Amino acid sequence: MSDRKVMVCCGTGCLANGSKKVLEAFKDEIEKQKLNIEVVPYVKSTGCNGLCERGPIVKIEPDDIAYYHVKTEDVKEIVSKTIAKGEEIQRLLYLDSKTKKRIRSHKDSDFIKKQTKIALRNIGEIDPCDINDYLNADGYKALKKALFEMSNEDIINEIKASGLRGRGGGGFPTGVKWESCYKIDRPPKYIICNGDEGDPGAFMDRSIMEGDPHTVLEGMIIASIALNSQNGYIYIRDEYGLALENMHRAINQAKDLNFLGDNILGSNHSFDIEIVRGGGAFVCGESSALMASIEGKAGEPRAKYIRSAEFGLWGQPTVLNNVETWANVPVIIQKGSEWFSKIGSPKNSGTKVFSLVGKVKNTGLVEVPMGITLQELIFDIGGGIVGDKEFKAVQTGGPSGGCIPKELMNLGVDFDTLSDAGSMMGSGGIIVTDERTCMVEFARYYVAFLAEESCGKCVSCREGIRQMLKILTDICEGKGKESDLDLLTEIAHMVEQASLCGLGKTAPNPVMSTLKYFRDEYLEHIIDKRCRAGVCKALTEFYIDKDKCIGCGLCKRGCAPEAIEGNAKMPHIIDQDKCIKCGNCIDLCKFKAVKVR
Repeated sequence: MSDRKVMVCCGTGCLANGSKKVLEAFKDEIEKQKLNIEVVPYVKSTGCNGLCERGPIVKIEPDDIAYYHVKTEDVKEIVSKTIAKGEEIQRLLYLDSKTKKRIRSHKDSDFIKKQTKIALRNIGEIDPCDINDYLNADGYKALKKALFEMSNEDIINEIKASGLRGRGGGGFPTGVKWESCYKIDRPPKYIICNGDEGDPGAFMDRSIMEGDPHTVLEGMIIASIALNSQNGYIYIRDEYGLALENMHRAINQAKDLNFLGDNILGSNHSFDIEIVRGGGAFVCGESSALMASIEGKAGEPRAKYIRSAEFGLWGQPTVLNNVETWANVPVIIQKGSEWFSKIGSPKNSGTKVFSLVGKVKNTGLVEVPMGITLQELIFDIGGGIVGDKEFKAVQTGGPSGGCIPKELMNLGVDFDTLSDAGSMMGSGGIIVTDERTCMVEFARYYVAFLAEESCGKCVSCREGIRQMLKILTDICEGKGKESDLDLLTEIAHMVEQASLCGLGKTAPNPVMSTLKYFRDEYLEHIIDKRCRAGVCKALTEFYIDKDKCIGCGLCKRGCAPEAIEGNAKMPHIIDQDKCIKCGNCIDLCKFKAVKVR
């Protein structure tokens, strides 16, 4: 019994569902039942386990038992049965969405089976607040190897040979970037970690900083050795309170054990890291805007022909990578580039972390080998579409990403393949849509986000995105013209070609990809004045098919304005004068009796 560990997920998602109270309840209950256990090392908080939709999650090791949707009232039973006697509690085990069977180990679930964890290797397995947990998981071994067994060139060549590409969206070869900076003999040099994750629905970097902060530090310290750098910065989105807290603690712990600071581990190398809180602008995720923000200037981008490796922070040679990229570095140094390069697909080695969200059953954080198909990602790992509705499309790459239709579900997910399909990898956001998603409104929503977040420096971006938004809004409101589609295309090409940074250059992606794959929906909005998804209210009217309605009353009970009339077991009707077109009726109906016209 003394070797057992209770690990309670205290990532942001589980915390929002009350996992902190569950953690404290375990400590109290173990003492209350007078089990012969030291509570502090026995009950641990961990980072995100990935399956956010089923939190709070509690794992019990070495029994290999995982419980989901755990509430404080479940704790007494878990302690008395599972911890004290080793008995399973069936109702709290993972319920497989396909087989409807309960699964004891989280590793046996479909959600985990196809994952390969490198960047997320420790998250959910260690206490991020305890550096000893990281050390017990082979933490800082790669640093020692780089510091005492490898030269600068050895480190850089190992990263180059691994094929690691930047996981922040651009996909630039990491080793090439490091090598360019190394060759410039103009100290001081700076190392930067980009933790300004601003994509809606994205939480990959946040989860790493929250759940395994030392792996980020170790990656940066290794780079500092390779590049002879003494100063580093971690730029963290200001809204990421837990990530800021855990990273600050990790830095202090690393300094206490001399992994950071002067003469690291008795060597001649010194390196320190400072945290900078983000300025709150989406555009500060762009590398040059981020560096301007660190310098205390407005977060505006500059021309990309000026390479950061040559003239970066304060005009000095600088290497900037995102959180996930840094998390891969220690593993590559420890296990070797050959091991890493065998994972993934050609020219896209390793794994990628994604936030899988939207109309998918298993929402959460996943890490999979590069090249996995969208079909496997959404239907095998994700479990398919919520309510078993018809899958429509998936958007990859965040607000500037493109929408890929169901016909292309066998596409491999990597930088090059997604780009060829009119989308992008981005930082790793995957948003799944179903039949109730209007692709015109979908594009309009993300263009509206980008119009709000444009820094305004480029006329092409500032005015071009706003004009695209106006046209899309008109189409959604039934005011569109066929000529608008050619005008949208013309403006999109101008914004892409004339904008200075990645925000403007990729802003047309949601528009161009939906025009390419869902042009018929645009034409329906313009010519037929109809929104097939029932989302654009000006173009929508709901009605009930009397031949399919069995009078169950679900739609009636979910109708706030009481626009639905009908007796039990008799076909219902919708009063169009009262209907506010909220769509609750069509979402609630299990018999597909509610239609759109």
